[in-house]
Amino acid sequence: MLDQLRALQATFQDASEAATSLEQLEQLRTDFLGRKGKLTALLKGLKDVAPAERGIIGKAANLIKTEIGQALDAAQEKLDQAALEARLASEWLDVTLPAAPSRIGGLHPVSRIQYEIEDIFKGMGFSVLDGPHVELDYYNFEALNIPQDHPARDMQDTFYFDNGAILRTHTSAIQVRGMEHIKPPFRIIGPGKVFRVERPDWCHEIAFHQLEGMVVGRNITVAHLIDCMKTLLREVFQEDVNVRLRPGYFPFVEPGFELDIARGDSWLELMPCGLIHPSVLRAGGIDPEEWSGFAFGLGLDRLVMMRYGVEDIRHLHSGDLRFSSQFV
Repeated sequence: MLDQLRALQATFQDASEAATSLEQLEQLRTDFLGRKGKLTALLKGLKDVAPAERGIIGKAANLIKTEIGQALDAAQEKLDQAALEARLASEWLDVTLPAAPSRIGGLHPVSRIQYEIEDIFKGMGFSVLDGPHVELDYYNFEALNIPQDHPARDMQDTFYFDNGAILRTHTSAIQVRGMEHIKPPFRIIGPGKVFRVERPDWCHEIAFHQLEGMVVGRNITVAHLIDCMKTLLREVFQEDVNVRLRPGYFPFVEPGFELDIARGDSWLELMPCGLIHPSVLRAGGIDPEEWSGFAFGLGLDRLVMMRYGVEDIRHLHSGDLRFSSQFV
């Protein structure tokens, strides 16, 4: 039986040298050391050996079993190390290399302008108000001196809901809501998105952005309006800007004006403005015999186009990251 054990050991030696994978090593472990393996099968014949030789054969069998187990463990460790080295060679990472640049988001140019103008007005003592996009006819029209049969409604093609609510056509509605909750004197602005039924082109969009402003106090005049607008424009353009007022019709102001600014050799229409109509003050619960004020509306999208040289307003609302990434 000793010769059989030595032959078994030699057979294992040859098989282990030929093994090139962990699966093959595991199969060898099963074939030689498993409960139905070759060594176990060979030792079943130990009962037929003379008692005097059983101790010698048993000791030799245990030694061979230990050597086979150690050889399998060593071969497995060698294969594991080779696999690790191969993986390191193929998946190496140089941690000293600079990281790949990450693309970060940024403010949309309209948001940039809005926040900048808000800061300018805050520095002039204004409070920033907000209002709902879905508005009541009363706040959007009637309280602004635009009753049901007023021709000014034709100037603003409106989105109506079945329940009579509308998408606000201007941020002037924020003024009325503000007057209901704030006692004069006050200075307020209301920036936000507005909606009109428009045929989109390079200067018109269905949804666009405005900033409405209102100042209410005692003995407010057109001179206060001009000074406020010139202060705003000087901060926006970082230089003194020449302005002019042309007569303009807006139901919620009287007198009403179109404010133009000088750009190069021409004049550019920028914002409607004027002294607040007494009916609007009354709708806000303010006595026009005691208080007066001025109001103005600024198109934020148009200001962005002027600031950054954008030739088409539709770029601002396209959602195209190639366009927006220029302002990050």
